Amino acid sequence: EVQLVESGGGLVQPGGSLRLSCAASGFAFSRYPMTWVRQAPGKGLEWVSEISSNGGRTYYADSAKGRFTISRDNAKNTLYVQLNSLKTEDTAMYYCARDRTGYGRGQGTQVTVSS
Repeated sequence: EVQLVESGGGLVQPGGSLRLSCAASGFAFSRYPMTWVRQAPGKGLEWVSEISSNGGRTYYADSAKGRFTISRDNAKNTLYVQLNSLKTEDTAMYYCARDRTGYGRGQGTQVTVSS
C-alpha cells in the first residue's frame, strides 16, 4: 500500500520557520520525483515545489522561491521542505504528493502563520 505521512506543521509567527517531513512507503521512493502542494482555507490545491528522483533538480512556484527549500533522503524514504520567512498567506494544509496535481497525497500537516 502506497502511503505518504506528513509531519512538522504548527503555529508560527510571521518571519518564522518550519521544517516539514514526509515519510513514504509502499513504492520505490527513490525512483520518483516528489512534490509538495498546499491548500489554503477556501482555496484550491496549489503546487509549491518539486524535486527530481535523485534530488539533483528542484523547482519552485513563484510564491516559494527564495524562501522554501525542498530536499529528500532516499536512504530514509523521506521528503522534506524547509519553510523560511513565513508569511500569513502561507497558512495552509501542506501535502507531499506523487505529482503536481496532488496525486497520492497524504493526510497533510497544517501550517498556520499568525501573530
